[in-house]
Amino acid sequence: MSIMAMDFTSCLSFPSSFIPNGNCSSSINYRSCYNISSKANLLKQQSYLNSHSRNFKIHLFPRIDAQLEADQLEGSEADRESEGFRWPSPNDEISFWKREFPFWDLSSDDPAGVEKDADLLHIVHVTAEMAPIAKVGGLGDVVTGLGRACLKRGHKVDVILPFYECIPKHLIDELALIKTYNSYLDGNWVACNAYRGEVSGVSVILIEPSNHFFKGTNIYGGSYNELEAYLFFSRACLELMQVTGTQPDVIHVHEWQTGALPLFYWDMYQFLSLQKPRIVLTIHNMEHYGECRQEQLSKFGLDGSAYATEDKAVDDRTVGHNPERLSLLKGGIVYSNAVVTVSPTYLKETLCSGWLSSALMRNRDKYSGILNGIDTEMWNPATDVYLPAKFDASKIEGKRICKQFVQRGLGLPFESIKQSACVADQVPLVICITRLVAQKGLHLITHAIKHVEELGGQLVILGRASDGRVEREFEGLAELYNKGPNIRILLMYSEELSHMLYAAADMVLVPSMYEPCGLAQMIGMRYGAVPIVRKTGGLADTVFDLDDQSQAEIANGFVFEGIDEGSFNLAIDRAFSYYREKPNEWKAIVQKVMRIDNSWNNTAGKYIDIYNSIKVR
Repeated sequence: MSIMAMDFTSCLSFPSSFIPNGNCSSSINYRSCYNISSKANLLKQQSYLNSHSRNFKIHLFPRIDAQLEADQLEGSEADRESEGFRWPSPNDEISFWKREFPFWDLSSDDPAGVEKDADLLHIVHVTAEMAPIAKVGGLGDVVTGLGRACLKRGHKVDVILPFYECIPKHLIDELALIKTYNSYLDGNWVACNAYRGEVSGVSVILIEPSNHFFKGTNIYGGSYNELEAYLFFSRACLELMQVTGTQPDVIHVHEWQTGALPLFYWDMYQFLSLQKPRIVLTIHNMEHYGECRQEQLSKFGLDGSAYATEDKAVDDRTVGHNPERLSLLKGGIVYSNAVVTVSPTYLKETLCSGWLSSALMRNRDKYSGILNGIDTEMWNPATDVYLPAKFDASKIEGKRICKQFVQRGLGLPFESIKQSACVADQVPLVICITRLVAQKGLHLITHAIKHVEELGGQLVILGRASDGRVEREFEGLAELYNKGPNIRILLMYSEELSHMLYAAADMVLVPSMYEPCGLAQMIGMRYGAVPIVRKTGGLADTVFDLDDQSQAEIANGFVFEGIDEGSFNLAIDRAFSYYREKPNEWKAIVQKVMRIDNSWNNTAGKYIDIYNSIKVR
């Protein structure tokens, strides 16, 4: 099979159970979080590898040292092979992002330089996601990143998460059962196990009901009633705190899945033993509201009818209908001590439009917009173990190596780095790493495939679709374009490949219809990929157009405002023109965006201010 004829969708058939040395090709793999410092864990890891890789050949992934210059790769392929470096090929038995990688233990990172806060808190996050063990979208990254940032400032942090059946247990260090207890469901008490472990240096508590909740092969979409499972989980978290005598300063809940916890707390557990905690709710995406029937809430010990009022939890869209419904997200807004959304612009957008705008306006005094950050240790091209070459803003030669590495591995045209007129200087590599859902601008993503190809660029799309119709559409596009020279559509998610793509990319596309915050543009900039974004939500707070002379000092990308293909084309055209006609200026922009500080170190302080403003003195 020729390189151009290779079917890249065949990558999807790689067994998810194959996890060499804790390295998995699934969406929730992140070996950096698996602390194997103890001998017991080393033996456990080796045993896992032996039992799961007997049918596969494991290739060691030699990498180029961080100090290696691009010109050191000059010479013949044989010379490079003899030095221990091997370029990938699409014909490799194991795809380049599935090779074995060096161990990356973020839990032991030295937080030197981060000042400890004077007034220390105990913060408990209650969430449906946590990267990397239960990651579907940006929520998981936010919980882990914010938790790690608060830990570095001296605070005590726990994350409570459902113990989904599909969680890769080998990614949790020191996992152990800490408590067996009961929680309430429809007139009965259901036995639960609570386990404690550590992920990326953050303490995590996993709650495992003895019934069918949270069983299945995916985080979401199991055969159980998902809403009732999260209602159960929300009460079970408070029940665990009560039976163990845990009294954190702050319980930080996230999204609709845990929106009922403030109701349970203020109308039940606050009258029992939990009197110290105060509640913060972060809304990551207003699209998901947690529609709930009154009788469903009643199953878990509250009177559902008591919340069916405009000033509590009634779903405003159903007023006057039979039956009227509740919204767990609205209930969380009303009953939390503080409410946060994930960017200042998204706060303004949600106050001005949307079915929750009236509820938010009534609670405006406790509603804040805090821009998400990124974990700059997890996302660091100078130390990233997944990259074939390291680089930073002052020494970016390694980025060219990463680009050619990905091009070779995916069968994209390239020319040798040593040639002066190389493909890296002529053909921009554009990436789009995203969930394939309507919010992300699917019509613009599909249009970009054709337009980037017409402009002579290369485009790699990495993502999965939850909707069957969308999945079939992109499968058809993959079948059509993956056999050609310049487009690769990979319908999957791989943590390792995403790191490599960000490092290889010249540009990152984020053409969202709306975007509460967005992480792709911030991660892309961290790795020297210049963003092309639609002006909305957090994208408007982090990317500023290079052709806008009024904000030249902060200009860092290409911005368009319309939702039409023409507006999108103009932004892409300007980026390509800038890249090809102004190479020196382009290099300066790459270095500029890499130096922008979008870390949690800045953002975490704003959350701490909110925690302190509501805590019991």
